Amino acid sequence: MNPNPGWQGIPAAPGTDEDTPVFVISVAAQLAGLHAQTLRTYDRLGLVSPGRSSGGGRRYSARDITLLRQVQRLSQEEGISLSAIKRIIDLEQHVDALGAKVSELTERLAEAHEQLAAAHAAAESAAAAVHASYRHDLVPVKPQSTALVIWRPRPRR
Repeated sequence: MNPNPGWQGIPAAPGTDEDTPVFVISVAAQLAGLHAQTLRTYDRLGLVSPGRSSGGGRRYSARDITLLRQVQRLSQEEGISLSAIKRIIDLEQHVDALGAKVSELTERLAEAHEQLAAAHAAAESAAAAVHASYRHDLVPVKPQSTALVIWRPRPRR
């Protein structure tokens, strides 16, 4: 059973996820239903950029194979040019990155709200403690005016 149904039937090796580059080009081509030369072309055009082994060989992840299938579908079934597909992929990646940033900022905002609520509660508690410490035997009295008025007569003409 595949641990991640989003991989669309791509076999997963133990201890890997959909981003782990494990498939050599011949296996990736077979899984994607494409020719190995097509995968090389897509790599050259920047449509699908697989990882590389220490010897420089291409290693495809399950996510790469899903993307290869998507590129092929858009090209063959929808008639979209490869340059337009490249733009679509770039925009989708940008949207994903923005979504991740929004999630991060939403989490940070929630943390800030929690900190603000805690600070507000602490301030309310401190204010209540100060008010509780007031002497209740004193009665506030309106202060008498201490203003000084200087009268100067008008000069005569």
